[in-house]
Amino acid sequence: MTKIYSIAEARNHFTSIIRDAETSPPIEITRHGETVAVILSWQEYLRLSAKRDFWDSYNSFRKVFDLSELMIESDTFDELRDPSSGREIDL
Repeated sequence: MTKIYSIAEARNHFTSIIRDAETSPPIEITRHGETVAVILSWQEYLRLSAKRDFWDSYNSFRKVFDLSELMIESDTFDELRDPSSGREIDL
């Protein structure tokens, strides 16, 4: 479960919040009830900010999941994309 602290609470408990962020899910910081910041561990930051390309991600997915076991037919996604060239624009 995500922990949520107001800015005032975060200021008063900063050390323990940082300690928690190292081992728990990201922690939300709020101002007047609206989330304005998130504190997360360095490892989670590195994971989220790592450069990934689609092909590498797809191959990683394929190593974990066998597409035939997922029962996805080759034509499953054929109707999802609109084949038109898009709207015309004035240049």
